[in-house]
Amino acid sequence: MNKQRLLLIINPISGTSKKEGLAEHLTRRLTDSLGMSVDVKITGGKDDANRFAAEAVDQGYYGVIAVGGDGTVNEVARALCNSDVALGIIPNGSGNGLARHLEIPVDINLSLDVIIQNNILACDYATVNDVPFFCTFGIGFDAAVSDRFARQRKRGKMMYIKSAFEEFVRYRPKEYTIRANGKEITQKAFLVACCNASQYGNNAYIAPSANMSDGLLDIIIIHAGSPISTAMLGVDLFTGYINRNTLIQTFQAPSAIISRTDSSSAHVDGDHVELGNLLDVKCHKEKLKIFVPRSRQGEIRPILTPIDSFLSDLRITVSNLPQKQNSRMRPLIGIVDSFLANTRVGVSNIPQLKRGKVVPVVAPVKDFLTDVRNILLEFFRKQ
Repeated sequence: MNKQRLLLIINPISGTSKKEGLAEHLTRRLTDSLGMSVDVKITGGKDDANRFAAEAVDQGYYGVIAVGGDGTVNEVARALCNSDVALGIIPNGSGNGLARHLEIPVDINLSLDVIIQNNILACDYATVNDVPFFCTFGIGFDAAVSDRFARQRKRGKMMYIKSAFEEFVRYRPKEYTIRANGKEITQKAFLVACCNASQYGNNAYIAPSANMSDGLLDIIIIHAGSPISTAMLGVDLFTGYINRNTLIQTFQAPSAIISRTDSSSAHVDGDHVELGNLLDVKCHKEKLKIFVPRSRQGEIRPILTPIDSFLSDLRITVSNLPQKQNSRMRPLIGIVDSFLANTRVGVSNIPQLKRGKVVPVVAPVKDFLTDVRNILLEFFRKQ
């Protein structure tokens, strides 16, 4: 392996930020900080990132850095599985599920800092019928939503939510048989998800306890409920409480065989796939090396972790506004920083946050929302 070479793979159409000068900026910082030579490849179509990364493995690169959304990251990661070449992630998409699980900031410079730290973790990846996935594989409702979303002309979070509501109205639970840990269960379910990481993306926590270094998949079965109780799962999904919902059954296993009566929709990391009736799911322990932050907490605290992630994203968004807008919104950054510091201190001595025990963050949340409201009102008055 050549420990002096990095490959930078950039998807020029991912996300909404401009890519002009990005390659030069990233190359300069990596070269100055790590003393490595950096080669750059720009993708022009599907599977380019996978091909470039596979060539880097053959040529013995030290690391391959994916700059793009989940699709680009997954293409690169697939090529690096079972190799000594490390994956670097500079998230620039809409969901950024793997980056968020690993606590990699959704910001170009901050995520670049993670790579410069040169802290590499051996992580698990998983396969279903030999198709790799890194966050989640699912059948049922979430797969039907992914299928509907893939057929939309527009992308983005709001379009995904629209697809979810449209599918929710018409979707009916299906029967699945799951064999794992020497046991077999047959049940009707709203969805079945096999999770290597904690979330789908966008801080939607389907498996809050998932660990990417334990050699186990978190298998989530969501049972059919009333329309209201099923819809309320959405709230628990975004607050980190889903594994306490009464409609949820969850267990861990290194592998599972799932059979179903039809070969309807399935998804791997949000991408629609056709896989057939019999699904062979396996976890491959510590077979993918990834650059991760040294300061990872590795624990999801219900309510607090989603709030923390949302505010961190908000801070980054405001920081990246054009100069004129940035100056008007600058006070918001100070408030966000103060809020994050106060809430982290306020909960630092709580070993396990439980329902009804969020008093330490109530006052900061109230103050924060009041200040944000005032700043936003002033900002839009000046537009």
